Amino acid sequence: MAPRKKIAIMTSGGDSPGMNAVVRSCVRMAIHMGCDAYCVYEGYEGLVRGGDFIKQMDWFDVRGWLSEGGTLIGTARCMAFYERAGRLTAAKNMILNGIDALIICGGDGSLTGADRFRAEWPSLLEELVSTGELAAEQIQAYKHLNIVGIVGSIDNDLSGTDATVGCYSALARICLCVDLIEATASSHSRAFVVEVMGRHCGWLALMAAVATGADFLFIPEKPREDNWREEMRSVIQQHRKLGKRKTIVLIAEGALDKFGNKISPEEVRDLLADKNGLALDTRITTLGHVQRGGTAVAYDRMLATLQGVEAVKAVLEATPETKTCFIAITENKIVRKPLMEAVLDTKQVAKAIESQDFDGAMALRDAEFSEQYKSFMMTTAGQIDHETLLPEKERMKIGFINVGAPAGGMNAAVRAGVSYCLSRGHEPIAIHNGFAGFARHHADSPGSVRPFDWLEVDGWASKGGSEIGTNRELPSESGMETIANLIEQYQFDALFLIGGFEAFHAVSQLRKAREQYPSLCIPMTLLPATISNNVPGTEYSLGSDTCLNELVDYCDKIKQSASATRRRVFVIETQGGRSGYIATLAGLGVGASAVYLPEEGLSLEMLSEDVRHLKEVFAQDKGQSRAGRLILINEKASKVYNAKLIADILRDEAHGRFESREGIPGHMQQGGVPSGMDRCRAVRLAIKCIQQLEKYGRNVHNRVKVDPMSASVIGIKGASVIFTPVQKLEEEETDWPNRRPKAAFWLSMKEIVDILGGRPRHTLPEPDLTGVKAKDVKRGLEPVAN
Repeated sequence: MAPRKKIAIMTSGGDSPGMNAVVRSCVRMAIHMGCDAYCVYEGYEGLVRGGDFIKQMDWFDVRGWLSEGGTLIGTARCMAFYERAGRLTAAKNMILNGIDALIICGGDGSLTGADRFRAEWPSLLEELVSTGELAAEQIQAYKHLNIVGIVGSIDNDLSGTDATVGCYSALARICLCVDLIEATASSHSRAFVVEVMGRHCGWLALMAAVATGADFLFIPEKPREDNWREEMRSVIQQHRKLGKRKTIVLIAEGALDKFGNKISPEEVRDLLADKNGLALDTRITTLGHVQRGGTAVAYDRMLATLQGVEAVKAVLEATPETKTCFIAITENKIVRKPLMEAVLDTKQVAKAIESQDFDGAMALRDAEFSEQYKSFMMTTAGQIDHETLLPEKERMKIGFINVGAPAGGMNAAVRAGVSYCLSRGHEPIAIHNGFAGFARHHADSPGSVRPFDWLEVDGWASKGGSEIGTNRELPSESGMETIANLIEQYQFDALFLIGGFEAFHAVSQLRKAREQYPSLCIPMTLLPATISNNVPGTEYSLGSDTCLNELVDYCDKIKQSASATRRRVFVIETQGGRSGYIATLAGLGVGASAVYLPEEGLSLEMLSEDVRHLKEVFAQDKGQSRAGRLILINEKASKVYNAKLIADILRDEAHGRFESREGIPGHMQQGGVPSGMDRCRAVRLAIKCIQQLEKYGRNVHNRVKVDPMSASVIGIKGASVIFTPVQKLEEEETDWPNRRPKAAFWLSMKEIVDILGGRPRHTLPEPDLTGVKAKDVKRGLEPVAN
């Protein structure tokens, strides 16, 4: 038999939340694929020092690592690796351990060093043989070194990927801190200058500014025009005139002016506090390393886990001719990309900034970066810049309505949409409490249909729930004729809907009723917002990330309790309707032992197999900590088996070998402060939705009748943000009985949850017989298929 392939995993450079999830997934996936997994402790330093710094890992060595911050295998600067002598020693240590495949999680500097190491590998082996350090037969099986990179960096500064492991956790810390600062700033009518990390990359500062609704922003890639002092004074003065009591200025540590001069927080503070200018009581807050600390958010755990799995596959499939690759994510798609091309593009950004080619620097960033910058400018300075106003005849009256259950990011989307409308001269109108409020309370005082108060809306960026209310009632239930008459009465030129499957169903009903009610022949678009993430036409819905953070946090606490008492299983019931998205991704984030979904169903045979597996797992427990186990079950996974019943079955079948409890987080999954991701995407997608409605303009009844895109859903699909006609989604992509899309892009992740949770292959339940066939089988008129 050929020797087992040996794969080493190491973390290098600055630590970032999610690195432990990378190590866990790489170790377990390597073992699953029949390989030996090694960890190199202390980064390149451990590679050079060898010995106990290179340690073989088994399955249980990485148990409980998902919820740990930093990197448990350490990282350290290694000057020796910069020299060829150090790399020679590192190569020798790898050969002595039989390792010729390396997965590195780190920043661009660490990954560049890895690529150089790979390029030198043949010459390093030759030198080791020629100097007698190794024999020729020792290197025979290790002629080629395969390396795969995973970018672990809170700065999100590597080109070619939308997100790096740890960046959204750092963004969450910044948003939390700014949200807390806002309360005291508003109380004292103060200004705060908040400095965040980002020497050559302004991603953290930009996203935090978008997510928190900051008043002004400084980033390295896009300095303000010649007189930034006057521009900042003008913007903040206008905001104060509107009645704002607080001022937040976000500044990246690498911020520059247009001439390449550094802008310091002290300089900004002095300008804001100038007695002859704004004369604001101003404070500086430098967040520092608090941005790196803490456990990873759900998205970073998911990203780290999926990238770790892909990295193992990539390193095993690599050939000597394969270029060194790194694992990237573009929108929602995990892909492999050439490492050095991305590193060179990243270095080009720094060079462009240094040479004051700021347009070039922005062009080298991904599309989302430049879009978010434009979004920020539109939502903060748009109302001050009258150049963005449309001619009077092109200005529209746009109704904003939330439909369905509340979801994190709804308010951020409304705020962004309202701000964009005002910057263009449109009239945004709030329709409170969904179609029910529209139909039954429009004539009240105050009525459910009323203009937005911008000063109030401006503070909605960080608020959970729905400030304009929401309701599950459909237009047909409110009365289609009533809704049509009201749209005509209030002279709406377009409708902007935010919500879940009910909102999708509402747009579908309105579209179909156009033939009967001409007043419904106006453009309408839907921004999906639901924790269930079950809206056809998109792979992502606002609120789903916030929900996952709440659920993962809940499960971490439960798992801690289960570990403390040892030999305990908790069965957690998740929301999500008939979509198993939340349960599956939470399973990835917390390392669930099993996940039960509506898409697969649940049977007694499955439960029996899982009980047997849990008995075996606990039998192998030899006193290690972190022995708690979690099972997640979607609320609609079974008509019979719920969390309590499963916990009771497990307890009974365990025969004293372990305990079980149930946990039901319930509606806390909908609540909480929206995540940084949900807020940022809400802003970006809401503005795109209003721009989509803008294309139609006013009085376009005849065009709307024949244009399928006049009723659309915005969505992220694969690597693109697209609008899809509702008619196409109704007819081709919607599973109406189950209220979800026909295709679930995330379903393949369920297998990864099972693999990394150590769950053996299980028998899926038989599909239910329905209709005439079910009757015939019951009567014995047709044999049951095996």
